Amino acid sequence: MQKTTSFGTLLDADHPDFLRLTPQEAAELGQRALEAVGYSGEDARITIDQLVDNSLCGYRFAGLPRVLAIATDVKTKQARRPVSIVRETPVSALIDGGNNIGYVAAYRAAEIAIKKAKTSGMATVGAYDSYYSGRNAYFVEKIVKEGLVAFHTSAAFPRVLPPGAAKPMLGTNPICFGFPSDNGPVVVDMGTASFMWGEVMLHAHLGEPMPEGVGFDEQGRPSTDASKVLKGGVAPFGGHKGYGLSFAIQALGILAGAHLAKGQVRDYAFFFWVVDPEIMLPGGEFPKQMAEYVKQIKDTPKQPGVEEIRIPSERAYRERERRRKEGILVDRKVVESLKIIAHGGSVNYQ
Repeated sequence: MQKTTSFGTLLDADHPDFLRLTPQEAAELGQRALEAVGYSGEDARITIDQLVDNSLCGYRFAGLPRVLAIATDVKTKQARRPVSIVRETPVSALIDGGNNIGYVAAYRAAEIAIKKAKTSGMATVGAYDSYYSGRNAYFVEKIVKEGLVAFHTSAAFPRVLPPGAAKPMLGTNPICFGFPSDNGPVVVDMGTASFMWGEVMLHAHLGEPMPEGVGFDEQGRPSTDASKVLKGGVAPFGGHKGYGLSFAIQALGILAGAHLAKGQVRDYAFFFWVVDPEIMLPGGEFPKQMAEYVKQIKDTPKQPGVEEIRIPSERAYRERERRRKEGILVDRKVVESLKIIAHGGSVNYQ
């Protein structure tokens, strides 16, 4: 059974701590909150478009809760400059993000990478002096829809402890690959942290415990208390292998200009490498062969009890279509906090 709330949305009786919003309602609420903290116009639209898409794809922490993170981040209160290219060649660009949110800076970087790759066959683009950029998959899917192959990494402020360390030295450092196929984009997106920082922040805001073995307090001691982990950090996924990937991504952040913002080699920076598959396999051969590759994987003989072999991104795309019809479930407390911000108030989200 469902009922109408004062916000005009529906309460799902099976989830009393959540509100069900249509994509339009979610966008309007997020837009009002973003405008209240200084982001408006095209920048707000770009940001909200991704946040709503993240929710549609089933990523609870990466949707509207990220507006709370933006609103409470010290960088949001600091002066911003227009995103600009500071160094450029026909196949590359280094971008000053101007202290703009990464949803905007990385979006502009992706646009530049698309244009250059279409003109020159490939492109390398880096962006620095920014912060939260959301899901790498969002930008990569945009690039792949233009018929291009994409590789995208995001280096970030230290939140992850190297194995054996007592303090964080690496960002959560996601890595993403994208490939065009005759049946649509294929995107492989993964964080190299065992628990994404946005999830830590949401758990702390809601008072939910974290899983065992992923979080550490400020003394480097294991903890499941998200509020204590916020002062410490999390482990990389997969032990030394995840650590190695995270280390490499942080290094690519240096190539993307991380040090130029505040003189720190460990800081936010977004790296894109994009190639037109036509320069390697002309005549549309790559998308065709990619579709065949996916088909072969999905046609793999299955173990007993297994209904389907899925490929990366398939779950998210199905969730997106389903939630467009059924709506997005958002934590009630998140909605209440966003309404406070939209009306000029403040909340604690860190």
